[in-house]
Amino acid sequence: MAEDAALTTGIAHHGAARLPSVDIDSFNIELKDDEGFLGDRASKGAFRKIFDRWRKPLRKSGEDPFGDEPSDKISKKKLDEMLIGDDTEASAVVHSAIEEFAQELAYVTRRFLNTKAWAKTERIVVGGGFRDSRLGELAIARTDIILKSEDFKVDMVPIRFHPDDAGLIGTLHLAPSWIFEAHDGVLAVDIGGTNIRCGVVETRWKKAPDLSKATVWKSELWRHADDEPTREGAVKRLVKMLKDLIAAAEDENLKLAPFIGIACPGVIKEDGGIEKGAQNLPGNWESSKFNLPASLVEAIPQIGDHDTAIVMHNDGVAQGLAEVPFMQDVARWGVLTIGTGLGNARYTNRKKDNGKDEKAEKAEKKDRDDDGDKNGKKARKARKADA
Repeated sequence: MAEDAALTTGIAHHGAARLPSVDIDSFNIELKDDEGFLGDRASKGAFRKIFDRWRKPLRKSGEDPFGDEPSDKISKKKLDEMLIGDDTEASAVVHSAIEEFAQELAYVTRRFLNTKAWAKTERIVVGGGFRDSRLGELAIARTDIILKSEDFKVDMVPIRFHPDDAGLIGTLHLAPSWIFEAHDGVLAVDIGGTNIRCGVVETRWKKAPDLSKATVWKSELWRHADDEPTREGAVKRLVKMLKDLIAAAEDENLKLAPFIGIACPGVIKEDGGIEKGAQNLPGNWESSKFNLPASLVEAIPQIGDHDTAIVMHNDGVAQGLAEVPFMQDVARWGVLTIGTGLGNARYTNRKKDNGKDEKAEKAEKKDRDDDGDKNGKKARKARKADA
């Protein structure tokens, strides 16, 4: 797979700890206490269990304002409406659940901050689907206040981009900036245990070289959990989604860079394999015989006139990377993504030192321009010979 790693990237290793803008100090830490994994105490499911507990006293008296609807089926939108509605009991139940969840999130965050990897963290960005609600924003704000009351010198803030977009936009930061020159956008993939989302991310690099104005131009969502496909079926569907997006970009004269950034659950190995953490994906993605970047390069060997380069990283890492442009006033920061579990990553910003990083990027670009086509042709010949 080492050879495949070179053929699928050409610009960086998969799952790298050192990226163009940040060093990744840690990610996907699995802390435990007497009750099990800490992440389970501050997940989307944990909030629903807390909410259900606060409904029980009212349910026993036959005065539950939410009726017979199960707690895990009530939408975030409905809960948000209850927060500001006229039904004070319903509002009180939701507020009570938010407060208890915030206490749990503060406990978990405290444990992270006390680890060596998270020492001196100055800001924590909170993403994931839970953040996309008023109740999520209140829980984050309440957690921030709790931590400050305990003299933790850290700010906790919601992620700026919509969680659905953040994972796609974050993949831009897996590649050096030179790859965006003369192009309008890139392909990005965000793989989850329930959905696979593909998109064209418009970099707007000329307006904002730090990628702060990047936006998702077009995206497609496939809820693979409903279809229960095989691993090969999932890859086939993913390839079709990407090719459809390439065609849509061509129709609109939007020039794509020859790059695909992938956010994927689990510990991503240098060669593009997955070491662990992909148990919720369709089929066995941790097999030594499976390599998603290599499969995609084989299916999409070129984008435009250039060989396709792919870089894959952990999905929590990628979502946090969307915040890179807005974290330049701190040195060390982290991300927590509240979803099925609690994703986590900690970053240290890389400082530009007299233009040395820019020079290194330009030298790397020249090397790629010099031998990229040659290596690409060799790789394609090898694949045809194997076939």
